[in-house]
Amino acid sequence: MAADQPSSPTGDGGGGSVSQTHPLAAACHVVFKILALVVYITCEWINSDFVLNFVTCVVLLAADFWTCKNVSGRLLVGLRYWNEIDDAGVSTWRFESRDAEGMKLVSPQESRLFWLTLYGAPAVWLGLGLIALARFSLDYLLIVFVALVLNMANVVGYTKCSKDARANISSFARTTIMSSIVHSMV
Repeated sequence: MAADQPSSPTGDGGGGSVSQTHPLAAACHVVFKILALVVYITCEWINSDFVLNFVTCVVLLAADFWTCKNVSGRLLVGLRYWNEIDDAGVSTWRFESRDAEGMKLVSPQESRLFWLTLYGAPAVWLGLGLIALARFSLDYLLIVFVALVLNMANVVGYTKCSKDARANISSFARTTIMSSIVHSMV
């Protein structure tokens, strides 16, 4: 791009709404989920020390949780959530999303990847939990429990955030339409 060309957040040199892609964020989003699953499935073949296997799986699950919540959610689908606890001990969920114009920048492929892996990972962990339960492997069931808690926290947070974002966009659209109708009548 020449130095005299205007740049835009979309990187297209103009004001078009080309979706942005974030290959590194998408890769990290998927890789941490896959690594945690692969380590869980293969850990007994590699090492018989449960404590080391547990710590390795939990570290990978924590990295997946953090990456999903703080990086890939923002970049891949334009959503963010967090929980605040005030001085009285009351917990409040906070949701943030891009505006309607910002949501046009979200890549449909990355969004699909995000939602598929967000909902798919807990389903796989649930299946592994049923296998651990059938094998009476209660120690490895503990890893599955940690995985389900962390994955479901992101599922609940992003599902609520997505609903909040849709409601905000619908409200904005209604307000814009109503104000244009009122202005055309006046």
